[in-house]
Amino acid sequence: MKYMLMMHTPGGGPYQVTNWPKGDLMRHIEFMKSFAHKLGAAGELVGAEGLAGPDQAKRVRAGKDGRPVTDGIFPEAKEFLAGYWIVDVDGPERAYAIAAEASAAPGPGGTPLNLSIEVRQVMSAPPSDLP
Repeated sequence: MKYMLMMHTPGGGPYQVTNWPKGDLMRHIEFMKSFAHKLGAAGELVGAEGLAGPDQAKRVRAGKDGRPVTDGIFPEAKEFLAGYWIVDVDGPERAYAIAAEASAAPGPGGTPLNLSIEVRQVMSAPPSDLP
């Protein structure tokens, strides 16, 4: 089963990690690289990406003529999506365990961040009970 694990981080502007001491930032980056390598070696990682901050995001909708209309950056929010992993595992319990490990990525001073990780199954087809 495939699951998408979405890491949310506190909002209020650009990534807070850019204000961390360099050593803390480097430990965090090394954790993320090592974590991706570990999942890849286990055959569980389908894909993972970090995302640009909300200060660089645009909300887009189709205008009356079908052309894209951008509404500026995301509105202020308590959290924003910082990145994601797609994993292929036997069931939700393993996806939850992976999410918990990602959540504990080191922050300033090496203290675990314990960020919120949203876990959702990736649907491969519509439900079988649809006509």
